[in-house]
Amino acid sequence: MMVAASMEISVLIESEFKRRLEVNWLISIAEQILVAQGISHDAELSVVITTREGIRELNRDYRRKDEPTDVLAFAMMPVEEGKEGASFVTPPDGMLHLGEVIISYPQAAAQAEERRHSVKREIAILLIHGVLHLLGYEHDKPELERKMRAKESEILSRIEENTPLD
Repeated sequence: MMVAASMEISVLIESEFKRRLEVNWLISIAEQILVAQGISHDAELSVVITTREGIRELNRDYRRKDEPTDVLAFAMMPVEEGKEGASFVTPPDGMLHLGEVIISYPQAAAQAEERRHSVKREIAILLIHGVLHLLGYEHDKPELERKMRAKESEILSRIEENTPLD
């Protein structure tokens, strides 16, 4: 008998954005991303929706770039560089601790307006991007960027089949 994987997805939305996004919607999007990537272990992921200043401070402190960005991903498990979807070793507690994806709501809203789609669609795109980083995908070389963008499009299409993003 196969036991379904348990996903522990915690969501923190800064108070000023709580009326704009639903925790359960974010959890659903994150679960769909993990399922699309074949995560069969018990997995833990944190998602944070923050301010432009909050993400700027994190970008400055951890990436030495004193500017706002749209999404940051902080992996808990080491992944060999260039090995997207690498096999993870299950930790002693049996839980795959993926890490944290932090999204700037104001930046997502600006990008959504620029790209002429909904903020929810942009948040989903950024969440996909962040989770793929946690799973070892990178885009620092043209070939790796093509692979990552293709995977993002594939996952977004799957999500759109199940969840309205507009």
